[in-house]
Amino acid sequence: MMTNINRQMDASALYRAVWRWHFIAGLLILPFIFIIAVTGGIYLFKDEINNAAYRDLRIVAPTEAEPLAASQITSNALAAHPGELKAYQPAPTPDRAAEVKILGEDGLKNAIFVNPYTGEVLGTLWDAGASGTPAMYVVRKLHSLEYVGWFGNRIIEAVAGWMVLLTATGIYLWWPRGKKVGTATIKATKGRPWWRDLHAVTGIYSAAFIVFLAMTGLPWSSVWGGYFYDSAYSLGLGMPDGYWSNKPQSTVLTGEALDRTPWIMEQQPMPTSGASSGVPAGLDQVVATVEGLGIAPGYALNMPSGETGVFSASVYPDDITQERVIHLDQYTGEVLYDAGLNDLGALGWAAEWGISIHMGQAWGLVNQIVLLLVCVAMMVMSVAARALRGNTCSLSCS
Repeated sequence: MMTNINRQMDASALYRAVWRWHFIAGLLILPFIFIIAVTGGIYLFKDEINNAAYRDLRIVAPTEAEPLAASQITSNALAAHPGELKAYQPAPTPDRAAEVKILGEDGLKNAIFVNPYTGEVLGTLWDAGASGTPAMYVVRKLHSLEYVGWFGNRIIEAVAGWMVLLTATGIYLWWPRGKKVGTATIKATKGRPWWRDLHAVTGIYSAAFIVFLAMTGLPWSSVWGGYFYDSAYSLGLGMPDGYWSNKPQSTVLTGEALDRTPWIMEQQPMPTSGASSGVPAGLDQVVATVEGLGIAPGYALNMPSGETGVFSASVYPDDITQERVIHLDQYTGEVLYDAGLNDLGALGWAAEWGISIHMGQAWGLVNQIVLLLVCVAMMVMSVAARALRGNTCSLSCS
């Protein structure tokens, strides 16, 4: 009899301890979870939002005519906006404009939108990199708290870890016991029990997805992501050694030079062209080379940086299996490096798939809708938790 009582006391003490951890963890990270959920839900549809908000710049009427040559499109852009040509992105689909990245005399880099069929310059936006537009750039920075600098990165990394703890403790608290606390439906109709059921039921259905989002978001973090990156390479499971062994290397990192590149390659140095001077290969020739190699539509071609720089074509499409990076010697047009998803090691391959799913790219609209529902679930749980804490405080203070 005494043994059963002791077991019940131990179970009750454990339950209270887990509840306290769940309460404290939620109290600490609740505002950040809400921000992550809202901005993440928006960013899932960045392409659709960009195309709708900037339709006059990004969308054109497709015709049966062949698109103009890259040299003509970039010349038109430079004539309208003088400066240094930095990158060229052919129209990814027949109804999209081409983009030309130009570093202006004022030191700012802009994206110039050009009708690929007529050569008409449609307008310009401040270059927002992979985000596509300044509006989505702001959303992305808020999602990662980069506006707070390195400290924001540490906060988001900590929040991701605490989200896993919240999920684990939440499942423990939900799990049915003698009193059958666990519920798969909202049974209460009002008051604190309704908020509790809403929080618990929403959490149990979204738990696995939340943990997945937390874990696949960690590669972008500084500490955990850095350890994962280093471990992948030390185990030979990131990007296998040997790619650069017979090529001269730059001090510029791939992630700094390109808007889009596989995550596992971001800390790798760029290659350099064999000669230090000469006549650069023509833009049309380089475009013909990379497209002849079968690079997927939507790629961007970055211009060489300096006398030893290289042409770099990179694409990060919705179909992650077509992810690819190609570097070419700026003088000879020779392909120095050409690799895609299947050239990566096992951890690099897995990280790329995880990031693609995390961003809602891998399986199109289905992927986007599922993750949007998860983001909504996180917001609902945050609101319900806030209501429960308010009630808890009222009860404990009375």
